[in-house]
Amino acid sequence: MTTTAVPTTARTPAGSPPGAWSVGLLRGGLEIRQFFRQREQVVFTFAFPVVFLFLFASIFHDDVRGAGITASQLYVPAMTASGIMSTSFQSLGISIAVERDEKVLRRLRGTPMPPAAYFLGKIWLVLFTGILETALLLTVGTVFYGVQLPSDAGRWFDFAWIFVLGLTGCALLGIAISSVPRSAKSASSVVVLPFLVLQFISGVYIAIGTIPGWMLDIGAVFPLKWMCQGLRGVFLPDSAQVLEQAGSWEFGRIAWVLGAWCIGGLALCLLTFRWKDRRDG
Repeated sequence: MTTTAVPTTARTPAGSPPGAWSVGLLRGGLEIRQFFRQREQVVFTFAFPVVFLFLFASIFHDDVRGAGITASQLYVPAMTASGIMSTSFQSLGISIAVERDEKVLRRLRGTPMPPAAYFLGKIWLVLFTGILETALLLTVGTVFYGVQLPSDAGRWFDFAWIFVLGLTGCALLGIAISSVPRSAKSASSVVVLPFLVLQFISGVYIAIGTIPGWMLDIGAVFPLKWMCQGLRGVFLPDSAQVLEQAGSWEFGRIAWVLGAWCIGGLALCLLTFRWKDRRDG
């Protein structure tokens, strides 16, 4: 993976160096261009959740008793939440670990670029890809599986804060877990395994009502379960609340948990992030 440092020699009209925000915008544009140059990564990132949505929605498509929806419709918000976590947690966890192993981070740290600009660039990348991924999955859900988009502003407001808090929390967790792999070769295994487990115990692939209680309790500690539940509350009718563990959408609790993960994820990043790998001391 090749990463180019953003030039920071340009001066503002007042003659001072550009700030982290300005350089972060430039860095974000560079990250996005580099992402789309890697065709295999682009196809995998956007196609993987869509393919899984198609498979599960095709296999399980009967009406859900007492919920007023089909099983296919139940998978759309869950896969959307999974797609958000994929473009943030998984993408950053692997890519940053690879950049650290290839000494890219070490070289960037030696440039005049403000350290915050690097993370701002990553945030712009996951925001851009997260929006595209979500739009793609919702389009598939509405066109092929009969999911109704919200018709009132309140539901769209709920969607906005769930998306922002969920994406932010997962991105921060991705940055934090990027320090765990010892090399670029082990990055995929270290990051993908916990993400895969979370998908099974958070109601992405398996309905909440069929997951053992102790697994649900573990899944409830992490943000994915609450993102799935929140998006179900946004895009499914209120009659589907009977499928939830508490029998309601619990938007207040969702906001509290996702907000806590944003704060906790930031703390983990500050405590664990390293510009050099362990072999460099």
